[in-house]
Formats: sequence, C-alpha cells, structure tokens
Amino acid sequence: MRTTARWAATLGLTATAVCAPLAGPAVATPSAPTSLYAPSALVLTVGHGESAAQVSPARAVTLNCAPSASGTHPAPARACAELRAAGGDLDALAGSSDTLCTKQYAPVVITVDGVWQGKRLSYERTFANECVKNAGGSSVFAF
Repeated sequence: MRTTARWAATLGLTATAVCAPLAGPAVATPSAPTSLYAPSALVLTVGHGESAAQVSPARAVTLNCAPSASGTHPAPARACAELRAAGGDLDALAGSSDTLCTKQYAPVVITVDGVWQGKRLSYERTFANECVKNAGGSSVFAF
C-alpha cells in the first residue's frame, strides 16, 4: 500500500510538472529609443604615417555627443561643442592661429568613424606633423 501511495504521489507530481502550462520562450520586445536625440558617437584614431591604410593606430578615443558629452576623449564637452558649432564638418574646425610649428615632415593621420546626428561619418586627414595636428584640429583632434 505504501508503495502504491508513493507511486501515485510521484505520478501526480510528474503529471503536474509535465502537463502544467509552461512559460513560453522569452520573446524580445522592441526596445524603445532611450533618447530623443539622434545618436552622435565617434571613434577617433591617430597614427604616424601618410594614410590610414598604411599605418596602425597609435591611439584611439571615443566621443559621444548626444544627449550629453562623454567618452574617453580627454575633453569631450569642448570637442562636442566645437563639432556642433562646425555642423559636424571636421574640415571646418578652426585651429589656433597663434601656434607656430616647424616645417618638419613627420605625417600624422587622423581617422573619425561613427555617427554624427544620426548620419554615418567616415573621415581621414593627414597633418604634416603632430604640432600642425594639434593647432589645426582644435581640441577635437587633441588626444
């Protein structure tokens, strides 16, 4: 009798476990946008040479400008402000006019890849040397 009762209890628990409604598989729900701002996230690299295709990056930083300035860039708030003022046009960034640089040719190449205000951005620029890069690119390229 004990064996029959134990068997009936085991069978009942098994039936409950097998026949009970199962939770369905986790369904991914579309995530709502986390911000009202278009994304502005960039990766900037610097390398020594004449083109990005010929050099390996020596340094790389990230720069996020929306909704607020952040990233590994040493001055993200100032860099984002300069990019906004230039309308995201990296060629339009004004450099320091009072900086004097030597004419030594030691090329430095900057690349910028990512998204600026929701639009894909890919940029490459070669400067004659590190001094010209820092003077010509304002704080955006100073990393």
